[in-house]
Amino acid sequence: MSPSDPLFGLQDTVVLVAGAGSGFGAPAARELAARGAKLMLTDLDADRARPALPADLAPERGAVAAMDICDEAAIARAVQACVDRFGRLDGVVNAAGVFHIAPAETLDVADFRRTLEANLVGPFLLTRVAARAMTDHGGRIVHLASVSAQVANPHYAAYAASKAGLAQAVRVMARELAPKRITVNAIGPAMTETGLTAPYLADPDWLSRARSQIPMGRLGTPQDILATLILLLAPGGAFITGQTIYPDGGRTLV
Repeated sequence: MSPSDPLFGLQDTVVLVAGAGSGFGAPAARELAARGAKLMLTDLDADRARPALPADLAPERGAVAAMDICDEAAIARAVQACVDRFGRLDGVVNAAGVFHIAPAETLDVADFRRTLEANLVGPFLLTRVAARAMTDHGGRIVHLASVSAQVANPHYAAYAASKAGLAQAVRVMARELAPKRITVNAIGPAMTETGLTAPYLADPDWLSRARSQIPMGRLGTPQDILATLILLLAPGGAFITGQTIYPDGGRTLV
């Protein structure tokens, strides 16, 4: 904890970022590093995570590892690599996942299952593996959820189901892990400009519809999510657990 920032300092906090190679993972890594955190950045391919390491981050404060969030053994290896490198694991930021939308009548069942596997089963596996590494000293686990946990958008059957399931899994796992001083939370942004959403946002009509559903009249940005993430990882968030917090421009009010 930084003496000059007792509520939001992250100095020397060891954080594993899943999905660091795209979307929210890379800006999250940069912000955490700026606040003094030590980082283990993971992605399916370690080389995808490497560019997210800030160029001015000392080698002893950052590392990368390959990790498939749907493979418990791979998660265990990445967590162990983090502990071996830094001596402990204090926090997890899970930005891994898939965004697949299609009408329910024509949605390929394989895509439905793949979405649940990446967005729900993966976070479950990551939470329990990370929690084992935090048992002695506590820790913070933060998953990236979505307003789709609450709102019903057409064509979102797979994605919305996965994020609604994640929100409830967060509640249950938070209750189980609270006695160990491990918090489990999620952040549920509105439609945000990331690599995952870019193919859809390239369609002007789709973009216009998405924007019109947000009362503040604009899409989210990764920067809109960072303050909530810092709160949930920092000392100021120590008494928050089991929550999905929505930085959404009012989307869940509609």
